[in-house]
Amino acid sequence: MIPCPLGAYCPLAKLNTSTGVCDPYNYQLPPGNPDHKCGGADTWADVMSSADVFCSGGSYCPSTIEKVPCSKGYYCRTGSTSQLTCFQFATCNPKSTNQNITAYGIMLFAGLGFLIVIIYNWSDQVIATREKKKELSREKAVQSVRETAQAREKWTSAKEIAKKHAIELHTSLSRTFSRKKSQKQPASQGKPGTDAGLSTSTSQQSKKKEKGNLTKILHEMEDNPESHEGFNINIGDKQSKKNPPKGKELHTQSQIYRYAYGQIEKEKALQEQHKHLTFSGVISLDNEVDSIIRKRLTIEVAFKDLTITLKGKNKHLMRCVTGKLSPGRVSAVMGPSGAGKTTFLSAVTGKAPGCTMTGSVQINGKEGSIQAYKKIIGFVPQDDIVHGNLTVAENLWFSAICRLAADLPKPEKVLVVERVIESLGLQAVRDSLVGTVEKRGISGGQKKRVNVGLEMVMEPSLLILDEPTSGLDSSSSQLLLRALRREALEGVNICMVVHQPSYTLYRMFDDLILLAKGGLTVYHGPVKKAEEYFAGLGINLPDRANPPDYYIDILEGIIKLNTDTGLTVKQLPVRWMLHNGYPVPMDMLNSMEGMSAQSGGSGHGDDSTHSTELTPNSFAGELWQDVKCSVEKKMDHVQHNILTSADLSQRKTPGVFTQYRYYLGRLGKQRLRDFRTQVVDYLILLLAGLCLGTLAEVSDETFGAMGYTYTVIGVSLLCKIAALRTFGLDKLHYRRERSSGMSSLAYFLAKDTTDHFNTIIKPLVYLSMFYFFNNPRSTITDNYFVLLCLVYCVTGISYIFSILFEQGQAQLWSVLLPVVLTLIATQGNDGDVVNFIGDFCYTKWALEAFVVSNAKMYSGVWLITRCGSLLQNGYDLKNFRPCLIYLVATGVLSRIVAFICMVTFKRR
Repeated sequence: MIPCPLGAYCPLAKLNTSTGVCDPYNYQLPPGNPDHKCGGADTWADVMSSADVFCSGGSYCPSTIEKVPCSKGYYCRTGSTSQLTCFQFATCNPKSTNQNITAYGIMLFAGLGFLIVIIYNWSDQVIATREKKKELSREKAVQSVRETAQAREKWTSAKEIAKKHAIELHTSLSRTFSRKKSQKQPASQGKPGTDAGLSTSTSQQSKKKEKGNLTKILHEMEDNPESHEGFNINIGDKQSKKNPPKGKELHTQSQIYRYAYGQIEKEKALQEQHKHLTFSGVISLDNEVDSIIRKRLTIEVAFKDLTITLKGKNKHLMRCVTGKLSPGRVSAVMGPSGAGKTTFLSAVTGKAPGCTMTGSVQINGKEGSIQAYKKIIGFVPQDDIVHGNLTVAENLWFSAICRLAADLPKPEKVLVVERVIESLGLQAVRDSLVGTVEKRGISGGQKKRVNVGLEMVMEPSLLILDEPTSGLDSSSSQLLLRALRREALEGVNICMVVHQPSYTLYRMFDDLILLAKGGLTVYHGPVKKAEEYFAGLGINLPDRANPPDYYIDILEGIIKLNTDTGLTVKQLPVRWMLHNGYPVPMDMLNSMEGMSAQSGGSGHGDDSTHSTELTPNSFAGELWQDVKCSVEKKMDHVQHNILTSADLSQRKTPGVFTQYRYYLGRLGKQRLRDFRTQVVDYLILLLAGLCLGTLAEVSDETFGAMGYTYTVIGVSLLCKIAALRTFGLDKLHYRRERSSGMSSLAYFLAKDTTDHFNTIIKPLVYLSMFYFFNNPRSTITDNYFVLLCLVYCVTGISYIFSILFEQGQAQLWSVLLPVVLTLIATQGNDGDVVNFIGDFCYTKWALEAFVVSNAKMYSGVWLITRCGSLLQNGYDLKNFRPCLIYLVATGVLSRIVAFICMVTFKRR
């Protein structure tokens, strides 16, 4: 016999005289010893082997020989030493083995549902109220500026009338004085020193003074027509001060908008005064224009013999391109499909990874990387990469505050944004969501203009646009080009790819870069001289023909050249090189009819750029070349993403922490507007917790390991799939923002910080169903902390998948990984290799933390059962905190890996 532990019920056995066995323990008295009597229990093991020793459920055993049934309002689990009080709303009948706390789960579910509904309904309302308040301030500012402008017009008219009357008065007085002077006799003049002489002198001085004051007023009106001095007139806001505050002194939203729209009205007035000036060239405005528009650092890009070859293929994407992009001019790049127009733009901006680039590119006359000026270079991609869940003004404002100079006052930034909205004609849709494929927003043409405006608001010195007019009608295209012309007047170097522009648009460009197939230059010069050049080659423009359409049709082969001239399409690039004295490769000279190779080799370069003929290789050799080419391209992408150049832009943009705050504000708005997706995620978690909590009953033999295993798999899977949206949906937006010099670290930290809301809420949502339907012995606090660390861990792993893989592949990995790792973690003692791998699985740490937190609540009679179960699975009671630390460390490490992958690799 052994001493029974607490929680056991082992009263003295009774001898069964018929069988000689001590019931209920089934041991016999030793034979030949009639004095021996039956005692207590002789065995104590786990609950499966010695269930009779355990105090049965529904009763409690204050001692090892006493069993008391549970009263109503109390419950007693197996092995209890006292009865436990049920919660207030729980149901506990007499002899209850557990309390029914489903009511708490339902109440928590109702509370969370109510909170979700409130956030869902009020999220848009909060943003709308804020935007409405801002819109009201803006409308008041517009009204004030309009009143000021109208009063200024009235004041100008009044001054003109006053000036006219003053001139008439001045003329009348002059005539009167001259007439009286002629009628006076010399005798009437007094001598000097007498009273008559004194009075005459005084009269003349007063007349001269009156005349001088009047003349002075007239000169002041002519020199300073905007001056209001000398007249008691209130213009615009009656409460405005005599010296209105400047940009840095403005604080309220209304003052900022009033300042911005006041400056815009002044610019319109100046444009009206200078409307007789032509588009071509940079116009030097007077000092007033210089005070309104800040001067920018000019960028001149000169390229000589620029050739781009695809690595491993020996294929020229662009060849022997020479020319210059000048500040203050708008250059149009045209040509048929396959002419390398986009490749030319990529080469100019230094974005040609995977290719070999030869030739020279000079920035402001110096050799160097153009990436050193990326903070003042704007690149508008062909696709409209705009955030659809933000309004037009919010998209433009975010680009402005992150890319303009950090020391630029907020009113000046607002002025820049409002000026761009005004010039692009986006006033009517400024507060409308841009929209996505699923959710309708602004029109395609308006979205295209917003795409251009994202680069205009950062006040670039070099603006590159890839087909900005594609998909726009004629009026929208003209509006966009007028806005770009205005940028060019400020010294901006603008180059854009255009497909089949109308004649009106064509005449608005300064320079034309016409490329033939293969990236060869056919013409690069002023638009006005293009027709003259082609006419010299015998290519005369027909009447009523659009020049760019006609030239592109010739290069495409749709229109055949006149055979009398002996000129072919392939000879046009060579003719341009010879016309400008550029070196011509030998193979291109050989294509000229009537010209020998010797005459070409004597003065037009060498054959260094001649295409080498590929010798036939074996299949293994071709496979090796393809693999080598692919690796070289990957390395080029990595180097392009990692290597940085010295900043020569002379612009200090906001730091990482400031951009982090800007990103956080933007992401907050986006999450609030997409809260319906979050609601769906929460509902799925609630349903999963309900199902798993109901189906996976707590087993005292395994301490609820089965239910926790399902929990680890289900929560990992659902949270991973939801976290794929964090980076998977914004890859194109990130690459565009990063190429413009914005902080990748601020972007990543803001994304991760926004996800912390889900990291905190999702465990609570799941436990609101699982815990109160499963009712384990562990506390809800321990379960919450385990789930919190688990969600943090799997979210970081999901970041890696969303950055490295396509959306479909990332979802497959998110489903497959938790299942496989859980199988490995629950194999037990199946070999050293499996155990070694299992020790590095996050699923084992989460499952061990769950089981240990539950096993700690079993004591007394459960010790043998607890030790055996933990030993079988390789768990330790002391590993609860280490397991949580491992989960958090894995989450941190996975986030570091995800960030490195984000800034290193390029995935679509």
